Amino acid sequence: MGSAWHETSAESREVFAQADRVLAGRLGQSLESLCFDGPIERLNQTDVSQAAIYVTSVACWRGLLARAGHRPLDVPAAAAGLSLGEYSALHIAGAMTFEDGLELVTLRGRAMQDAADALVGSESSGGGRGGMVALIGATDEQAMEVCQQAREQDVLVCANFNAPGQVVLSGHAAACERAAAAAVGMGLRSAMLAVAGAFHSPLMAPAAARLGEALAKTPFSPLRCPVMSNVTAQPHAMADAESIRRLLVEQLTHPVRWSQSCAYLAANAGAFESEAGAGGPAFIELAPGRTLMGLMRRIDKSIKVIPHDTP
Repeated sequence: MGSAWHETSAESREVFAQADRVLAGRLGQSLESLCFDGPIERLNQTDVSQAAIYVTSVACWRGLLARAGHRPLDVPAAAAGLSLGEYSALHIAGAMTFEDGLELVTLRGRAMQDAADALVGSESSGGGRGGMVALIGATDEQAMEVCQQAREQDVLVCANFNAPGQVVLSGHAAACERAAAAAVGMGLRSAMLAVAGAFHSPLMAPAAARLGEALAKTPFSPLRCPVMSNVTAQPHAMADAESIRRLLVEQLTHPVRWSQSCAYLAANAGAFESEAGAGGPAFIELAPGRTLMGLMRRIDKSIKVIPHDTP
């Protein structure tokens, strides 16, 4: 994960080195070794994966800028990130330093893991746990109907509007299992997700409270380009730090409106100042992976996304 950029770009290598200086062994081993060598079970744990994804994305961006001969402070025309990726987008847009962003995502991952762990065996959950289930082929309205049918006395909400026909539900595990059964009755497909907890649901309220305390102490600068909010599917206010903090807290307990955010970017691409010139705006996906490219194909086939998982 990120090793190709590390091997070929001095700028990318420095990002990984900087991350390990900031984290100072808090993850049990260096983030660099976790990203490149695993073990995968540890890398996939929420407290590690969020830091790893953030660092790999920034390392990719710095490598891309160096290859293009740009200054480190150059920014894109606009930016967006799915859930955790919103922090990468905000850093790239100049809202926060790399170090502050890394501290936030590391705490965010730990707080989310702790909230998920605390739910297991708690009186409020009836000894249950949190989970998430993806509905394949469901409209937004059908997904909300499944929630209504399967919720009963538990928590069950729409958590991720990833693309048309791909909505993820989140809540108590028992409710997710009922939702999977209800989906079959509506002619839909479903898949239980291998996640640590009920992310982007009210069950993440304890994590949101901890994140809010950290955000209140984090300095924010005015944005140097528009950045999409996952909560509103609209650009953040360019110079309203309190609004950005509030929406980042709300993001933990509210649905991620990625499909709507990408539709907004596609519809308004011509309005953003772009360095793409006559060729039109270019949508690029930073490392790791190419999941966002696949989602955009379902959201707007006219938009070409160029992934940069490797240089």
